[in-house]
Amino acid sequence: MLGLRYSLPYLPQTSKLFSKRPTNVVVCAARGPRPRSPRVWKTRKRIGSISKAAKMLACIKELSNVKEEVYGALDSFIAWELEFPLVIVKKALAVLEDQREWKKIIQVTKWMLSKGQGRTMGTYFSLLNALAEDNRLDEAEELWNKLFMEHLEGTPRKFFNKMISIYYKRDMHHKLFEVFADMEELGVKPNVAIVNMVGKVFLKLGMKDKYEKLMMKYPPPQWEFRYIKGRRVKVKAKQLNELSEGEGGFSSDEDKTGSEIESKYEMLSNEEASQDGEDLSEEDEEEGLSLNQRHIGTSREPCLDHLDSS
Repeated sequence: MLGLRYSLPYLPQTSKLFSKRPTNVVVCAARGPRPRSPRVWKTRKRIGSISKAAKMLACIKELSNVKEEVYGALDSFIAWELEFPLVIVKKALAVLEDQREWKKIIQVTKWMLSKGQGRTMGTYFSLLNALAEDNRLDEAEELWNKLFMEHLEGTPRKFFNKMISIYYKRDMHHKLFEVFADMEELGVKPNVAIVNMVGKVFLKLGMKDKYEKLMMKYPPPQWEFRYIKGRRVKVKAKQLNELSEGEGGFSSDEDKTGSEIESKYEMLSNEEASQDGEDLSEEDEEEGLSLNQRHIGTSREPCLDHLDSS
């Protein structure tokens, strides 16, 4: 009899059917981001704030000091700006301050304040300094009184220093004492320059007892703290003759010129005395040589006794 048997089906290898990495994936040889071509719509060069400040100065430099002309030129300069260019105006003011253009500084600062921009203590201090340098004392006092009444205890010490120096240069001693009294009432400690100016006024008016009390109350500091790269560092304090003009280390022009003249006169007198001494010594040496050559023909050494007696 014939027997029928079913054979097992043929199954291929499963490893070939279910491979981990498909063969249809293309692997790129280049690694990293794709290089991009430069954008065509940004070909124009950007204008920085320094060049814009230079253009702003060029707009108002050739104008007269008439308020309407300067304000009109500044308004036309910022007409197409979306926001008020505060950084540009600040850099322009810094350049004008280096050039000592006080009238332009006053006009630009007042124009900026009229726009409601830049109302900081630094702006008011630069305006106060420009008014004082331009000999507009009434406006400077008005600005000072306004700031002092608004802030009072928050008034920075450099404002007191500036007002005291203004009154000191103009020999307005009564107002100088008023500002110094306000400092003491508010508890603002004066620096070395303020103490020196007030002390000189006391000596000038013959108040030696008040000068001694002032020096006893505010002696010159030996050390001070400064912030260098964000760290509080103790350094040796500067004396008054080492301070710069911005720090308040200056006196009246007459004292400065007088000291310079005296120092130059002393230097010249010392040089003339040294030159006269050298000339006299040379003449004495020549006379000694001639006498020795007469007495001793072969000897050329000067007579030491003669030089000592001279």
